[in-house]
Amino acid sequence: MAGGLGRLLCGGGRRLGSVACRQQKWNSSVSTQAKMPPCDFVPEKYESYPYEHMQRIREQNISPSLRMYYKKPLLLHQGHMQWLFDYKGQRYLDLFAGIVTVSVGHCHPKVTMATQKQLARLWHTTNIYMHPSIQEYAEKLTSLLPEPLKVVYLTNSGSEANDLAMFMARLYTRNFDIISFRGAYHGGSPYTLGLTSIGLYKHGVANGFGCSTTMLPDVFRGPWGGSHCRDSPVQTVRKCSCSEGVCHANDQYIEQFKDTLNTSVPKTIAGFIAEPIQGVNGAVQYPRRFLKEAYRLVRERGGVCISDEVQTGFGRTGSHFWGFQTHDVVPDIVTLAKGIGNGFPMAAVVTTKEIASSLAENLHFNTFGGSPLACIVGAAVLDAIEEDGLQKNSEDVGTYMLLELAKLRDKFEIVGDVRGKGLMIGVEMVTDKDSRHPLPAEEISQIWEDCKDMGVLIGRGGLYSQTFRIKPPMCITKEDVDFAVEVFHTALQRHTERAAAK
Repeated sequence: MAGGLGRLLCGGGRRLGSVACRQQKWNSSVSTQAKMPPCDFVPEKYESYPYEHMQRIREQNISPSLRMYYKKPLLLHQGHMQWLFDYKGQRYLDLFAGIVTVSVGHCHPKVTMATQKQLARLWHTTNIYMHPSIQEYAEKLTSLLPEPLKVVYLTNSGSEANDLAMFMARLYTRNFDIISFRGAYHGGSPYTLGLTSIGLYKHGVANGFGCSTTMLPDVFRGPWGGSHCRDSPVQTVRKCSCSEGVCHANDQYIEQFKDTLNTSVPKTIAGFIAEPIQGVNGAVQYPRRFLKEAYRLVRERGGVCISDEVQTGFGRTGSHFWGFQTHDVVPDIVTLAKGIGNGFPMAAVVTTKEIASSLAENLHFNTFGGSPLACIVGAAVLDAIEEDGLQKNSEDVGTYMLLELAKLRDKFEIVGDVRGKGLMIGVEMVTDKDSRHPLPAEEISQIWEDCKDMGVLIGRGGLYSQTFRIKPPMCITKEDVDFAVEVFHTALQRHTERAAAK
């Protein structure tokens, strides 16, 4: 199996932080036999402030808007490939990758070595001078994108990249209105908040002028959906009578998209932005042909099509390097971040020469984007993806995990949907499969806490935080998956026992 580097560095040797099922105050009769895969990496001794002192600093000196996971937040000390270690040395399997950001593995040796070497040579010049790494990286990155997407503007975050993509679309088309999906997350800047359509991120200030949302073509939770709609090894439990090559759900969602074009925006628009698979909303997938038809309708209105690859890019979907390729489309603008730097703060906007030229009519500058250090990191990440076979590993291990999780969906009524592609996976929790009502937050939180206590870290997403987000470093193995699925299975069994005891 591909992804040999993950096994080389985290396979064999003595076990550290082996998982024993730590009992909560509520005593469960369900114990886990899950064996945490071995890892021969030994973390350094933690030598900073005690946990309680860290908590006090957090409460007094760090913005309260930066919320933390879990009732007792983790104090993490070190990372190694797919593993994280807390201040006590306890080991965790990281299935969330710093919110889908650690692409090739925590402190990947190739990326670390390249970064350390560049740190001793040159950190920063700004774009007023040339330095070798920006030209070398731009050539390497754009070689992975299809024509005519060959011009890159390097930035520092996904919000910044999407902000710039909006600006470019408006400059190039000389139009203003941009459409996004409900349930989308495209950033938290004042500009991109207009595209983001999740209530938890909305503040009580004006935003979104010139931004319109359209119905999300969600084949599990939306009004239409069936058993053959999405590009995934696992389909929804909803049934349909569509013949091969026909998708009634897709047709209905396209009609809704046309309705938005006819009622909510002018005759000419600036563009349409979509994630190939929605990330923050819980790995929501659309009908296979939807984006292709939507792109055609947008271009008929004079708009450009923007693919937000912040979470889906760099081989995470497995079958393709870029998420848009899974929809058989070529966008006009692509935004990249998160996995581009494996945790280093960098991002990019890639577009055509014509669209990029619209930004050159006046001055536009970025102090830190494309720094010598960032470009070296980005290039090392691309090398690691290729050399470690991580795109193929995402496909193989991701498909295996999706099929294993689907077995739990078939066993437990509260597991409403398992979906995704490669290592971009969502597990949506419901009260029952018929109503598809979200499982109450407190019940989801108990399952989530149980998984953490047994050594597995997963994310949360969805409009009601009802979906577990599984998007690990792409170096994980099938052995890791077996452990994680067994832990999740145990957590679901405990939920069943608690529910029966009420």
